[in-house]
Amino acid sequence: MTKTIEETYQKKTPLEHILLRPDTYIGSVEKEVQNMYIWDEANGKIVSKNISFVPGLYKIFDEIIVNAADNKIRDPKMKNIKVEINKEDNIISVYNDGKGVPIKIHSQEKVYVPELIFGQLLTSSNYDDKEKKVTGGRNGYGAKLCNIFSSEFVVETSDQEVGKIYKQVFKNNMTVTGKPEIKTYKKSDFTKITFKPDLVRFGMKNLDDDIVSLFKKRVYDLSGIVKNVNVYLNEQKIEIKNFKDYVKLYLPEDAVVVHEIINERWELAFTTSEEQFQQVSFVNSISTSKGGSHVNHVVEQLTDPIIEALKKKKISNVKPFQVKSSMFLFINSLIDNPAFDSQTKENLTLRVGAFGSKCEPLKDFIDKVIKNTEVVTKIADFVKAKEDAALKKTDGKKKGRIIIDKLEDAKWAGTAKSNECTLYLTEGDSAKTMVMSGRSIVGTERLGVYPLRGKLLNVREATNKQISENVEIIAIKKILGLQHAKTYTDTSSLRYGHVMIITDQDHDGSHIKGLLINFFDYWYPSLLKIPGFLQEFITPIVRGKNSRGEIVNFFTIPEYLEFKEQNPNYTFKYYKGLGTSTAKDAVEYFKNLPLHVKNFCPMTDEDKESIELAFSKKKVDSRKTWLLGLEQGTFLDQRPSEISISDFINKELILFSMADNFRSIPNVLDGFKPGQRKILFTCFKKIFIRKLKYQSLLGQLMHLHSIITAKFL
Repeated sequence: MTKTIEETYQKKTPLEHILLRPDTYIGSVEKEVQNMYIWDEANGKIVSKNISFVPGLYKIFDEIIVNAADNKIRDPKMKNIKVEINKEDNIISVYNDGKGVPIKIHSQEKVYVPELIFGQLLTSSNYDDKEKKVTGGRNGYGAKLCNIFSSEFVVETSDQEVGKIYKQVFKNNMTVTGKPEIKTYKKSDFTKITFKPDLVRFGMKNLDDDIVSLFKKRVYDLSGIVKNVNVYLNEQKIEIKNFKDYVKLYLPEDAVVVHEIINERWELAFTTSEEQFQQVSFVNSISTSKGGSHVNHVVEQLTDPIIEALKKKKISNVKPFQVKSSMFLFINSLIDNPAFDSQTKENLTLRVGAFGSKCEPLKDFIDKVIKNTEVVTKIADFVKAKEDAALKKTDGKKKGRIIIDKLEDAKWAGTAKSNECTLYLTEGDSAKTMVMSGRSIVGTERLGVYPLRGKLLNVREATNKQISENVEIIAIKKILGLQHAKTYTDTSSLRYGHVMIITDQDHDGSHIKGLLINFFDYWYPSLLKIPGFLQEFITPIVRGKNSRGEIVNFFTIPEYLEFKEQNPNYTFKYYKGLGTSTAKDAVEYFKNLPLHVKNFCPMTDEDKESIELAFSKKKVDSRKTWLLGLEQGTFLDQRPSEISISDFINKELILFSMADNFRSIPNVLDGFKPGQRKILFTCFKKIFIRKLKYQSLLGQLMHLHSIITAKFL
């Protein structure tokens, strides 16, 4: 049947509109299942629980609660709030002993003020936006909504100024307004609202346990957030003295809580969240269960300092959301004329600049949070677990055939005979070529070769992300079959039984050896305790030859200089690097392996301390003392078949550290580093009459360097 114009287009009164479209004003009037904080009577705690409740019913109760709290702002002398919830009769009352509502007739509206503000829509004391207020009311609905959704609503108030007490009863959703009862009254002011919710409109017959537990939680809120007020629930005083006590209702007894009154408008408490970001916040006594701009204001100030604290622990690449997810934040705030995203007032939308105050200074609070709570540890553990998972993805395993660029794999690697195999880690491709030339002597079954590109990452000072993305470290793990965080007692689960380091016999070669030792010590220290696992292959720095063709190898410069002085009939050849060795030399080296292969002794506590001294940022001051103690003529004797890691660090690697300082720090006399000085010297020696290509100048420099080296030797 076609509707008439009148049926299609209708006009409703404001009251009719509220009853017809309640969700616009108080939220849903249908039961919903939500996770909410409620009062757990049995345990005396506020707990998070899935409950079935009607948001609209909760809202009308909340409006009356907030009104009572607001009165403390209007009257600082107010001492008591008393709430009674009669579950049997479905009646609720809220009393406060602050200044009462004026018992006077409004000159314009011609009704008593209590009737005006509780029984007539669009009336409020909060309409002057020029006036800054820190109360919960704003739009003029408030208690009227409770009246509209109640079958009976009773207002009682006293006005000491006129010596009167006022009582008025509203019925049937504020459609029936009773006549005010006014009597003489000489006692102090108070206001009491008693109402019986119209449960039919909420699809209910009685106040059930879930909604009552929610109501009680809001009463406990008042005990913690309204200062210097005694709060009673069903005639029992709630023994919560302050916000700090209130916060403890949410937490286990052993929880560490940082609490601070930042200023007269902001009070904070912080503890670590075990699962995700949690917040309990209040704006002018309103429970902002969904947070908002005030919560973001605090979170943003906490996040960066916590990230900086994590960086000091070598935890980088931490995202703000990861920090936030570890926070359990409690906020009690007073904000000028707050604005929300809806009449239910769960989410503050007011911009920070309009708060009328700021939550600062926070430095002391933040310092306490970082020092006293586990937030930094928790985030670090989370990030570490995530990075460990990433590192595990780069793990190798014991298997026969793998394909890695530039790897020459031993045929027995990853097989039952893998323990007989040795992986040669070489300094670059030229060293690999030298090893490949001598490989036939040992056999392709037992010897694998992988060239390192430059210097290995100092894993001790790198992030897990850097390590998990480092091509060479990933390759070493795959080639050896290393598994992250595994403790090894033998090499049976690896693809190789030994690792041989072969580098140039210069300072940078020593550094590469040290970085590899540092890698194993930091991630796989158990391997360094296995006899014979880590080895080095040494080659001559200088070779001497006499007229009879007899050859003498020298592995250290002091050893060579001493021999040269006593044997003038020898001619000598300086081996600048492994690339200088010929294929014939390589074959000769591998035919006499005991002379060239040195085992590193199983690692001791002293060795571990020496490695940390050389590579840890924490040991900067100790490293300075270490370098100052270097004696002239120090060198590592290569004659023994075994070398302790401490001797390597203190007699060989220390020479690199000193040389690195020498070539990296400008000289006080001319401001040049040695490399810069050589460039300038070359340019002074050569008269350039035209532009010179970079490669040509580089050639001249290398020629000069070789002359200097030859003269030294």
